[in-house]
Amino acid sequence: MKILGIESSCDETAAAVVENGRHVLSNAIYSQIAKHRPYGGVVPEIASRNHVAKLPGIIEEALDSAGETYDSIDAIAVTYGPGLASSLLIGYSAAKTLAQRLNKPLIGVNHHEGHLHSVFMIENPPAEEEAFPMLGLLVSGGDSSMVLMKGPGQYEIIGSTIDDASGEALDKAAAILKLGYPGGPVIQKTAEGGNPKAIRFPRGLDGIDRGKWVYKFDRDLCFSFSGLWFYKHTI
Repeated sequence: MKILGIESSCDETAAAVVENGRHVLSNAIYSQIAKHRPYGGVVPEIASRNHVAKLPGIIEEALDSAGETYDSIDAIAVTYGPGLASSLLIGYSAAKTLAQRLNKPLIGVNHHEGHLHSVFMIENPPAEEEAFPMLGLLVSGGDSSMVLMKGPGQYEIIGSTIDDASGEALDKAAAILKLGYPGGPVIQKTAEGGNPKAIRFPRGLDGIDRGKWVYKFDRDLCFSFSGLWFYKHTI
């Protein structure tokens, strides 16, 4: 089975053709980083407008690269969430229109589940019957979670960030330090060759006496990236 997948959850416009859920035949991506860099973060209206402009060409590129046509595709898949509502709407509308026009099945996909499944879409992937149960770590611009993968489609979130996601924290730090956007790559490049012990950073969740724990997840399995301030002394 060959599926055309469409992704527009945030600031990247993407389409791919995947065979039998494992083999990536093509993967076309348009990055909007240059569009959002002057603002230091993703602007939803700019993102959605660029999806409208770029998605048709990206879909055609994905089909051409895979050597496929609309007629040879068996189904259409699209990200239905999580993400920016205005961006998701563009991809979903395009996918629904294609599915109805071509009389193909339409499959909605939670893109976090797509991240987890991606470990089976590499060269020499693990066999599913041997892989589970497996612990998955989701780290992205808007989410940081630990997920217990019990089997295909059987997931349980066992830990999560209680404030910012790691990507958000990196973008905020880069903005404060005036390093540019996006924060992750520029901070990594700036830090190369530095002394990892120059500054002692606080650990936000250390110490069980720091207030009542009101979250549903185990404290030891959660993350906190908000309010990382430097100690006055170095080591």
